[in-house]
Amino acid sequence: MARFKDKVALVTGAASNPGLGRAIAQLLAREGGKVVVTDIDEAGIADCAATIKAAGGTAVAWRQDVTSENEWKATIDRCTATFGRLDVLVNNAGIAVLRPVASMTLEEYELQMKVNMTSVFLGTRAALPAMQAAGGGSIVNISSVAGLVGIPFTGAYAASKGGIRLFSKTVAMEHAKENIRCNSVHPGVIWTKIQEVAMRDNPAGFEALNKSLPMGRMGRPEDVAQCVLFLASDESSYVTGAELVVDGGMTAQ
Repeated sequence: MARFKDKVALVTGAASNPGLGRAIAQLLAREGGKVVVTDIDEAGIADCAATIKAAGGTAVAWRQDVTSENEWKATIDRCTATFGRLDVLVNNAGIAVLRPVASMTLEEYELQMKVNMTSVFLGTRAALPAMQAAGGGSIVNISSVAGLVGIPFTGAYAASKGGIRLFSKTVAMEHAKENIRCNSVHPGVIWTKIQEVAMRDNPAGFEALNKSLPMGRMGRPEDVAQCVLFLASDESSYVTGAELVVDGGMTAQ
């Protein structure tokens, strides 16, 4: 397959295994893309890039703190210097501190906003000149179903993910005539490292959660990756400012 041939993509938060960023990077590479994977977990992204290269793909792993304005500039500059262009940015890096608003500290709130929302602003702003130089591009911002509907104990997380949704629509409107598209993806309950830990710590709760989902199971990182591939590829050339929900029907109830 070569739906992404000769295109260059930057995927943040790609260290976790299993994880969304890793699955997204692997799929884009499998479809012919040259992929830059970043994270603060250097061992994790090195493993991600090695897995991609072992499968015949092209990938590099660079450490990046997505909350740093300077590191964003350095990462984009390095990307264009290495590959000559940037076609796709997937803002995937994020964290979740889940607790009631009444017991959440200001520090916890601000950290989630900084990692989840401010990083998307910084990354988008840094990537725009490179995409303008390339004649267009696709920005895919990973939000959450928590950015669409109310979910207990997600106050700051939901605020950051809801912010991503409307920020993406604004970017889409501002740059549509430059052939730069921007969309958000809203995963539901997906089998990632976080869910692995949850299952180990609370197997009964894990089973109850699965049964509550319309499809009777949580999603796989690959389910989200396929949707990101569509938004990143030319197959979605007329799609911008959209929100793609990947939740097995969770928010349709």
